[in-house]
Amino acid sequence: MNKSKWIFGLIISLIWSCDSKDEIIPVPQSDEVRGAIFESMEEWYYWNNELPTSIKATDYSSNEQFLNAIIYKPLDRFSYLTTQDAFNNAFIGKNAGHGFGFAFDATERLYLTFVYDESPAGKDGWQRGWEIIEINGKAIAAYKNASGGYDFQLGTSDPGITNSFTFKLPDGTTTTRTNIKAEYQSNSVLHKEVIDLAGMKVGYWVYQSFKATAGQSPTKSVEVDESMKFFEDAGIDELIIDLRYNGGGSVAVAEQINNYLIQSSNTGKLMYTNKLNSLKTNLQKSVNFKKGGNLNLDKLIFITSRGSASASELVINCLDPYFDITLVGDNTYGKPVGSFPLSSYNEILKQNNVELVPITFATANSEGKAEYFDGFPADFAVGDSPQFNWGDPNDLRFAAALHVLQNGSVEGRLLNTFYRPKWEMIDQFIGLKQEFPAY
Repeated sequence: MNKSKWIFGLIISLIWSCDSKDEIIPVPQSDEVRGAIFESMEEWYYWNNELPTSIKATDYSSNEQFLNAIIYKPLDRFSYLTTQDAFNNAFIGKNAGHGFGFAFDATERLYLTFVYDESPAGKDGWQRGWEIIEINGKAIAAYKNASGGYDFQLGTSDPGITNSFTFKLPDGTTTTRTNIKAEYQSNSVLHKEVIDLAGMKVGYWVYQSFKATAGQSPTKSVEVDESMKFFEDAGIDELIIDLRYNGGGSVAVAEQINNYLIQSSNTGKLMYTNKLNSLKTNLQKSVNFKKGGNLNLDKLIFITSRGSASASELVINCLDPYFDITLVGDNTYGKPVGSFPLSSYNEILKQNNVELVPITFATANSEGKAEYFDGFPADFAVGDSPQFNWGDPNDLRFAAALHVLQNGSVEGRLLNTFYRPKWEMIDQFIGLKQEFPAY
């Protein structure tokens, strides 16, 4: 597999970060490993010319501190360390934990935003839209810290850890559930349906992360294949793609999606080009569209947020020259650069089970658009409403997307709902876990 097809990950700003961070820390911590990190960065790092000219590994007590000291701070919010197994498992959806996400609404009430089907939470029947009113017997406000963020103290993702949650359900009743973390296979497709709207068949696809299906060659997602066939068989006229909680993942899967969406008339045209550092120009490449399936759309509506990053932004950027694209929700995060793991290129990292995942390349679409570190701005800024389940017409961002299809715009009532949360779930994670955030 081409290494450059691995990763466009998500690392969110820590301005509203919590006190505890859930991340797998590679071992061992040693000067030898830190030396291997620096050597690999000199060879592969996209900003290798910005590395320190002189640095002592012995001045740092951990590999993580060392990496943080040498990265190019003006632009690099993304490089990280993990273990080889953790990295490989994440990209095929092998998870451990409770298996859910949550977010605050405009009034700072906390709701489940998504639940993985086969996770402990999914098997217990949890649903998007349930309000969380207590965690381990304490009210949500009790977890707020001085910086304005939250630390919910749910522990690491290790199987066997137990937490209890009290929910207020949409019907007004309450229920308390004790849930034990376990290993599970996560799904990328959270919801798909076809809606009749003023004589149009509108597909609605909620896609949560770009994960490949294990054992597939070439790398692809069977869930993506099944989703696109579902929409093709339905004969949809329009498509809404909901990426509001999608932090990225496999570039190969992003290409797969792009190839389904591109029009037949544009097959063979440029999807994107990538650029590596001056030592690796021989690995730079251009990727062209190869039409898959029979969808034939001329416009796309994306629901986005600052949690929409990396591969999500890659899809939007690559398709923008060929579609009338509208973004509804909030600005995307801003990650026009990508990574692939480097342990296979360094024996010391490999032997010590340290996976180094630094920024190694940048991408540009067919029009040369590459510098979007501030993200893509939403055409219509609309607040999130996690209290409503997928496809509920009361969901503000979904309703706004439907308005765009019907009227070409969004009414003021919906625009007036816009807010930016002071804290989002992604803020509790770093590194690999921040690319695939879930509890």
